[in-house]
Amino acid sequence: MAADDEIPWPPAGQDVDPLGDPFLRTRFVLPARPVTFLRRRRLVERLHHAMTTPLVLVEGAAGAGKTLLVADWAADLDGPVAWLTVDEGVRRPGMFWAHLIKALHTADVPLPDDIGFPSDGRQVDRTLLNRLAARLSGHSTGVTVVIDEYDKAVPEVSEQLAFVLHHAGPGLRLVLVTRTEPLLPLHRYRAAGELTEIRDADLAFTPEEAVELLEAHGLRLPLAAADDLVDRTRGWAAGLRLCALAARQSPDPELYLKEFEAGHSTVADFLLAEVLQRQPPLTQDLLLRVSVLERFCADLADTLTGRADAAPILAELHHANAFVEDLGHSWYRLHPLFREILGVHLRERCPGLEPELHRRAAHWLRRSGALPEMVSHGAAAGDWEFTARALVDDLAIGQLFTGLCSDDLAGLFAGMEPTTTPESDLVQAARDLARHDLDRGLAHLRHAKEHLAEDAGLPAAQLSCALLEALAARLSGSLSGAEQAARAARELQREVPGHLLDRHPELPALLLTHVGSARLWAGHLQEARAALTLVTGDQGGASTAVPRQESLVHLALIDYLDGWPDKAQRHVSAARAESERFSLPEHADSGLGGVVMAAVAVERDELERARTLLDQTPAGETPDPVTAAGRSLVTARLLLAEGKARAALAAAATDVPADFASPWAEEHNALVTASAHLAEGRPEAAADVLRELRTEQPACAVGMARAHLAAGDPSTALGVLDAMPGAQHVGPAVRVRATLVRAQAAHADGDEATARRLLTDALLAGRRDRLRRPFREAGAWITPLLARTPLRELAAGWLTPGEAAPGAGAEPAPVLVEPLSEREHDVLVRLARMMSTEEIAADLFVSVNTVKTHVKNLHRKLAVNRRTDAVRQARRLGLL
Repeated sequence: MAADDEIPWPPAGQDVDPLGDPFLRTRFVLPARPVTFLRRRRLVERLHHAMTTPLVLVEGAAGAGKTLLVADWAADLDGPVAWLTVDEGVRRPGMFWAHLIKALHTADVPLPDDIGFPSDGRQVDRTLLNRLAARLSGHSTGVTVVIDEYDKAVPEVSEQLAFVLHHAGPGLRLVLVTRTEPLLPLHRYRAAGELTEIRDADLAFTPEEAVELLEAHGLRLPLAAADDLVDRTRGWAAGLRLCALAARQSPDPELYLKEFEAGHSTVADFLLAEVLQRQPPLTQDLLLRVSVLERFCADLADTLTGRADAAPILAELHHANAFVEDLGHSWYRLHPLFREILGVHLRERCPGLEPELHRRAAHWLRRSGALPEMVSHGAAAGDWEFTARALVDDLAIGQLFTGLCSDDLAGLFAGMEPTTTPESDLVQAARDLARHDLDRGLAHLRHAKEHLAEDAGLPAAQLSCALLEALAARLSGSLSGAEQAARAARELQREVPGHLLDRHPELPALLLTHVGSARLWAGHLQEARAALTLVTGDQGGASTAVPRQESLVHLALIDYLDGWPDKAQRHVSAARAESERFSLPEHADSGLGGVVMAAVAVERDELERARTLLDQTPAGETPDPVTAAGRSLVTARLLLAEGKARAALAAAATDVPADFASPWAEEHNALVTASAHLAEGRPEAAADVLRELRTEQPACAVGMARAHLAAGDPSTALGVLDAMPGAQHVGPAVRVRATLVRAQAAHADGDEATARRLLTDALLAGRRDRLRRPFREAGAWITPLLARTPLRELAAGWLTPGEAAPGAGAEPAPVLVEPLSEREHDVLVRLARMMSTEEIAADLFVSVNTVKTHVKNLHRKLAVNRRTDAVRQARRLGLL
């Protein structure tokens, strides 16, 4: 029997194909939609809008939902719709055009008898195409022709189809459903606005659509769980449907959809049959091997296969929508489910090959400088010595606890097996110190130093060791240890190649941060400020984002200790801006920023907010002595503000894990203890506590003055304040308290004029920072004075409730639509200070557009339309 493409086409009227078999009518019928089919309105609407363009392209991977989408849309069209599904028997030009003409007949499109059919299954006469185009061009309502699985047609068909489409004009609307981009001049159609495209990304299900699809299968899944499933499947329609069908058989469908193993599932069967097994053996081998990679380029793939043919194979796989995604710049990745399935089959087909592939990938990535990925593959290969050496030689040891991928890196080394090289000891020390395990970290550091003492030719390892010693000193509270390590590091930098240092600006930033923190712990606040300010002024980008954030929150603590809560808040805001800008890991600042904001909230008498902020930084998670002491101090002050003096004493006495004492921690804990004694009516005990300190800190002098005043000795109290060192430089939190002591002394002496004048000064000094707590601490004597004009007006709205205008009717109580976010509250505070949008943006270290967005949210939540109304409403709600 002759080949099929040589058999002449039978006369028109016979429903017989060129092989002499009856027509396969399923080629001309719209596919039936299953009961569980979900109409996706957003895509159907796009197809409806496509009625104005002559060409519609629906392109996507196998199982993307292309065919059912178009069939669902086409079923509702008013005009004639001709449907043709291409298969192996229809792919050549003669066969294709014969079947397309048959599809038009089936759709009742009137065609003259002289159209005819191709006489040869291999080719088509151009005259037939001319006649067909001419007939379609005269069709009054236009004909929609849908060609499904168009990717199976041979390339010559595309040229012929373009000819007919062009000459048929408005009489033909062509819809191509395909896995690959057709060889049509798509750029011309795009330029002319005559092309509608629905691609793989458009076909992907959204989480909301996934919820609807699962409901159609009798499953109810929360949106968050659907979001995770969509992320895992990339919204792939067939994957979601197959998962839903399998989940219906599970006793816990939600758990199944969360944890199902794709390697042996109906999803795997589909992908293996529709994608992998359709590829030639060499392509299958490449796909299996690159399944160990998150992303890959041709050279890396060649390294894994030992061949040199990856570039054309990967390009073709991507072009064919074979679940190989193009990331740009010649890099690719596999669809996550496909990768997962391939990984399972790699282990089954080639046992023991996976570690070798990881090892090859690690060495390739080491040469290319892709450090985090190199570590991942080195760990997967179990090649710990190579991985640790690469990390240390590259001076990347600091990235274990400062990089944006620090959590991932630390996790990879969690399974590190014990080794005896100095690099391995350094990595294990870094891992332990990053987890704040000081004892284990120091043990590994000692082993590393012993090895390095025997080999002086490892400057990168020695510099890494000095960096870790500075961190260890900071965690133990040793200023001398931190500064000694920093000096050693500066000396070692001379021996390290300059290009290597240039790649790691985080190293000097980390050293300064460790030294600054140690100086802060030692009570050298101004020296600490100098070191930390150098770090915050660095413009190193993402690599120094973590030390910048840490330095900013340390500066915030110094501001708070110096009595400048508003400055402290600005530094915390700047730290949070760094976190938002670079998406830093949660609590990259060790939680110190939240502790400082809680301290500021206590000063403003926002006690619930302070408690919430402290709860977000549990006591067991304070990793260094500065944060631990700060948290104990703020907890104690909050308890005092809540009237719990005994509990405050206990909180102040909490031990902080450090080898050296901190002067500022001792001073402020003594202040808390003295305040607790005052609250319980023991002024002499309060004075004794502060007297034992022998300090010249202004805050302690104010505490001593309060104790003498409470003991009935105003002259001694005033004498202490007169002798207070640096009184002209103290922050408002200290200055307001000192002024209130003087005002109380004047009030007790019967000098009401002086008392009112001093109280006016205190109100003016405290209003900007909303310092309510010093006035609450002052006692009952202040209340009658605040009830009189003009003090009442100075206090109204921020210290005491504002009053309605005379004669005004009672207004309904305002209602907050939803709680304000931390950043919205920051913006609101600055609106109350009459700051412009640009000033707020500069103050919070964010863009003008970000401020505008926060202002819009404030208007919505406060149910107002103007800034002034927002401030007024916030005051009525007690937000300011």
